[in-house]
Amino acid sequence: MAFREYEDINELKRLQRTIEHVLKDFIHACDELDLDYYAYGGTCIGAVRHQGFIPWDDDVDVAMPRDDYEKFLSKGLSILGDKYRIDNARTQEFYPSPFSYLALVGTVNVPDFFEHCKWTRSIGIDIFPLDKVSNNPIRRMHQLVGTWFWGRLGFLSATPKPYLPFDGLKKDAIYFVCGVAHKGLKLFHVSPRWIQKNWERCAMLAKNEDCQLVTDFSDRHPMKWSATSDEIYPLLESPFDDFTVKIPHDWDGLLTRQYGAYMELPPMEQRKNHYPVALDFGSY
Repeated sequence: MAFREYEDINELKRLQRTIEHVLKDFIHACDELDLDYYAYGGTCIGAVRHQGFIPWDDDVDVAMPRDDYEKFLSKGLSILGDKYRIDNARTQEFYPSPFSYLALVGTVNVPDFFEHCKWTRSIGIDIFPLDKVSNNPIRRMHQLVGTWFWGRLGFLSATPKPYLPFDGLKKDAIYFVCGVAHKGLKLFHVSPRWIQKNWERCAMLAKNEDCQLVTDFSDRHPMKWSATSDEIYPLLESPFDDFTVKIPHDWDGLLTRQYGAYMELPPMEQRKNHYPVALDFGSY
């Protein structure tokens, strides 16, 4: 994802406050349902480095163990009510990702890399399931290759133009291939829900194993994001603006492995956000 600075800093701050509203409600639902989650990726960096959002960031990521993730999908809205919607490839025909999105109904927040997607993204937060990584090398390879393949296919079934961090002929060539693949999936009526089922089948191949590692198989490099139970638990509390979020027990070790010198502010060209091409706060 590329970085584009907001022209109106007040718009960014308003968006951050609205996303925090969603995050607070999500945390309340998890507390009510006794579910585990933790701040993930850049959200965890924001918590420990800034005690809130990374100043230029405009999204929130949380991760949940698979069992808790499934319970949230089935019971979360009973706590949250009709002001929210849970979007994923199981429920939305053109949803482009294998994880879920807690969407604030009546809002719009479409980043530039989803501009050509028929799913309309709301203001909300990303929720990533953590699945067991198989101890068996062959089964683990099936997990890694299968989730990569089905994840990319799922994205192409939803949009012909994935985000690419470069321009020029290479980008044009890749977009041509992606467009052909997108049209082929439509021509042969390949269901996004069927693709998602295959992704989940691969991700959960080790669900009955006694495994040391869990990871987010939606990432292009899942093993980079893997963690042991001792690295995750017991979860800790970290300040996040005027409330607290849960973070992994060994947050420093995990963030160092994932990002390197994460406490240093990156140069402008290495910063990331999700600059919107369409943004509507609705009643918020």
